[in-house]
Amino acid sequence: MFLVYILKCSDDSYYVGKTTSIKRRITEHVTGKGGSYTSKRLPVELQYLEKYNEERNAVAREIQLKGWSGKKKQALIDDDLKILKQYSHKPV
Repeated sequence: MFLVYILKCSDDSYYVGKTTSIKRRITEHVTGKGGSYTSKRLPVELQYLEKYNEERNAVAREIQLKGWSGKKKQALIDDDLKILKQYSHKPV
């Protein structure tokens, strides 16, 4: 199983990643070993998670989410489909 996740960082920015072990990956992030972006923005908190059976689908979704604005990511996290649709039709 492949997982795509969104972390919220201490500066209110978001980090999007992909993993096969969310427990391991979150531990890496919260201990500052998850990469330079998150290590400079601790603490981080898991906000969103999606599961995929095929890696190619997880990779495609990760790339898609990385291209989204912070406001659009927040709408996804909040499960606010109305706002998400609005942001899908115009740049934010």
